Formats: sequence, structure tokens, C-alpha cells
Amino acid sequence: MAAAELAGPLEMLPRVDFCCAYGSFLLPNSETQPAMVDYILGVSDPLQWHAQNLERNKNHYSSFMARLGPRAISFVADRVGVGVHFNPFVTWRDKMIKYGVVRMQDLVMDVLTWNRFYLSGRLQKPVEILVDEYDIRKLNAVNLRAAISAALLLSEPEFSEEELYMKICGLSYSGDLRMLFAEDKNKVKKIVRGKWGKFQEMYRPCLNEHLEEGLLESTGRSEGVFKQDCGLAATRQLFLSLPKSAQGWLGKTDPGEVQITRREMAGSSTRNALRRLVMVSSARQALSGLLAAGGANAARYLGRKIEKAWRSRGTSNSLK
Repeated sequence: MAAAELAGPLEMLPRVDFCCAYGSFLLPNSETQPAMVDYILGVSDPLQWHAQNLERNKNHYSSFMARLGPRAISFVADRVGVGVHFNPFVTWRDKMIKYGVVRMQDLVMDVLTWNRFYLSGRLQKPVEILVDEYDIRKLNAVNLRAAISAALLLSEPEFSEEELYMKICGLSYSGDLRMLFAEDKNKVKKIVRGKWGKFQEMYRPCLNEHLEEGLLESTGRSEGVFKQDCGLAATRQLFLSLPKSAQGWLGKTDPGEVQITRREMAGSSTRNALRRLVMVSSARQALSGLLAAGGANAARYLGRKIEKAWRSRGTSNSLK
């Protein structure tokens, strides 16, 4: 789908400062047409934006939220969820779309600090950026470098490039309650294999830097297979390059420095911290979505997710 066609739905909405499209429609050779095209919209003032959008597109909201108005919409997004309000099942011409609205300040904070590890996780995977007034694409380089550090801490001493990208892609799904019953079990493999070139475009520059610094070396036995330095100095470098929220709890020395005595300790702390972040964010956003979408839309959306998850169980062998 061309960028101009993807950007079409923005014509019916109030102005946004950031917009990216994501979802299964980005994957080539999809066996079925995606149920919806998904968007993240960044705006400077969600309260004002929802007020304008209610005047233009009241039918995009559940009748319950439309009656309560923009303050209630923002309250549910911020206090119940993680700052994002989603309107699903919106019709645009012959397509169905879903869009999530977030405050730009919250988007930037998550990208740089992983305080919610919600939208930052989405931007660690290929998306189609359509509007970028705040240069989020440039800021996201910080997010991508941190994602590689986390994935390396969770990887074996020797790994393939595909395995690394699968680790990166899986960071934001670990602990996600939806993965237990309502998500495609092959989702990570499909994303990595379907957007291989995009993953290389996003992460190869950082991989090359690590190769030059000696944190990684090519094994030479097969293209795209790497060996990493698992010593304490390299481990400490990777761990300290993570946002504080992803470091979890480790003991500190008297001067206040993080005490890392084993590689496994750093990896375990990172894994547990990310799992907690994702679990809390996914649970809060799920509850927010139930309140915002209304019972009928919520049941419809969950039903589609579960159907997709069950279909994935039957195709798992073909992806091995």
C-alpha cells in the first residue's frame, strides 16, 4: 500500500504531529487481507484534539465515551491506560482502520526512557511513518540502540542475525497477557521474516558499530552469524546503556555504581524488568480499551484476536 493511500484517513481527522501505520498489512505475501490498518497518532493536546474530533467524527467513538466527552476520554487513557486512546473499527472508504491517539510528550518519554515500554516497543519494529513534525524517527535511534543492548544481554554467546532480530521483536511481547490466548503464536517470526530488509536497515548500522568496537565479531563460518563478548566489561557496557526502567534491581557498590558480577545476573534482571513493564502496560491498556471501546466493540475486537490466534496454531509448523 502506497504512503499516499495510507495517509488518506488523516484527511478526516484533526491535525496530528506524528503518525505511523503498523500491523500485518506491512507484511508481504499475506495469506489473508488484514482486518484493519492500525495507526498511532501523536498530538500536542489530546483534550483539544478529541474535542475537535468528536465534532467531526462522533461515530468513531463508542456511544458511552462520546456522551462523556473529551475529558473522560483523556482521563481513561491517562489514568487507566498508558496514555493512548484507541478507536477501532473505523470505516475509511472501503477499509477498516484503528487509530490510537497519544500526547506527543508521552510518546517522546516512552521512546527515550521506556517508562511504559508500550509505544517504544512498537517503534522497535518496522512501521510506516507518515507524519513526523517532532523528528521521532531521529529520536528513535536511542530506542533502537537500547533494544539491541537488551537483545544481546538475552542472547546466547553465538547467534544468527535472524535470532537477534527475533529477540528484539519479542522484547515488547514478553509478559503481554494477550500472547497467552489472543495473539498469533507465530507473530514474531512472521514480522522478522516478512520485513527482513527493514530490520537490517534499522539495526545494521548499530551492529556494524558493535563489530568495530569488538563487542561482536563475525564467526566467518556463515554469513550473518555473530559471536559476542560475554565478559563482565562488555556486559556492564550493554547493561548501563539500557534505560533505567529496563535495568531492574541489582545491588550497588558504596559509590553507587551498579554491581554486576555475572552475565546471567544482568540478563535475568533485564528480562524480569521488561516482563513487568509489558505486563503492567498491557493489562492497563486492555482495561482502558474495554472502557473506551464499549462492550460490543471490545467483544468484536477480542473475538478477531482469538480467531487469529487459533488460526496461527495450525500454521506453526510451516514457519519452523
